[in-house]
Amino acid sequence: MAGEGLELPIFELPVVILPGELLPLHIFEERYKRMVGHCLETAEPFGIVFRDDDGNAHRIGCTARITEVLERFDDGRLNIVVAGEEPFKVLERFERMEFPAGEVQPIGSGDEPSDDDPEAATDTRQAFAELVERVSGEEPDVGELEAANSYGIAARVELPAETKQALLELRSEPERLRMLGNALRALIAAVAGSREIAERAKLNGKVIVG
Repeated sequence: MAGEGLELPIFELPVVILPGELLPLHIFEERYKRMVGHCLETAEPFGIVFRDDDGNAHRIGCTARITEVLERFDDGRLNIVVAGEEPFKVLERFERMEFPAGEVQPIGSGDEPSDDDPEAATDTRQAFAELVERVSGEEPDVGELEAANSYGIAARVELPAETKQALLELRSEPERLRMLGNALRALIAAVAGSREIAERAKLNGKVIVG
């Protein structure tokens, strides 16, 4: 995506997808069946926008591209997997005849080099490594961890949608790393203080390593 004022199918969901993150979706509403069909036919992405518990649709979302169709049902429902690509800002929302859409402006990741704040990068990676070790008893691959940016690390952890939305709205990589580090340390404290949370994490591959 490049330029301004691009038209994009829009999918409002109670979840947030980050660049590089994989997300399974079950498509059952007629308008979203049509949207997915359109995107499969044209090989184009759609936009995922977070709708919170109060029913508010946020203006910062992320494009998602279908990477796999897991299952097609006789009634047209689908199970698919999508990959997050690029953040955008919604300029205008409107209803096409076939499915919801909007005019959006790509805003990029704001990816300043993480060594602008090497301490934040180091602290966040160490927090992630500690979380993985507490849950799985194994250390993450050092090379993979060093190569991962904030989105790459966040995509491997089960974070609240509100935290992921805040990460998506930040345009600074060092700021995202600091916020993510705080979120990871809170998860470490929760795992350390609750056997139930620790056991649940062991069953959730995304909490450990995606």
